[in-house]
Amino acid sequence: MIETPRLILRGWRADDLDPWVAMNADPEVMRFFPAIQTAEESQAMMARNQAHIDQNGFGLWAVERREDGAFLGFTGLAVLKDINPLFPGVEAGWRLAAHAWGQGYASEAATAAIEDGFRRCDLARIVAFTAVPNLPSQTVMRRIGMTRREDLDFDHPVLPKGHMLERHLVWDISHP
Repeated sequence: MIETPRLILRGWRADDLDPWVAMNADPEVMRFFPAIQTAEESQAMMARNQAHIDQNGFGLWAVERREDGAFLGFTGLAVLKDINPLFPGVEAGWRLAAHAWGQGYASEAATAAIEDGFRRCDLARIVAFTAVPNLPSQTVMRRIGMTRREDLDFDHPVLPKGHMLERHLVWDISHP
């Protein structure tokens, strides 16, 4: 678990499922992903997220607002899969419900997750990447102190050639 002044990054609980499913079915939240997720896909992702945390000691944590316990989405770190051109490595990622946008939660949570990755997990470098049109995520990357790495940009291997989200921009940050 990681705590910030306004947030708690924690493992996943059964009561996260309904807001998680609703968030992943929201076309606005998922506009920079190939498709919305079904309830089954969201449930499977939630289970994978918790399994990653259990296995690695870090992962894509559920984000809870301290003030009222509201589920906001996820933020954290994930080990890259070998299909990713940036493999081997660890990526920072986030996805928040629309009601949580524009309040600095993504930056606050991502900063805390990256600091935890460096301090507690002794990671040397963390990357982040997003599709070219995803300006909100690029803003978060800049805001949290990541460096733009044009030399590492790639076409996402699971998206078809010519897909509007195929090209991905890369940012990184190294252990201070």
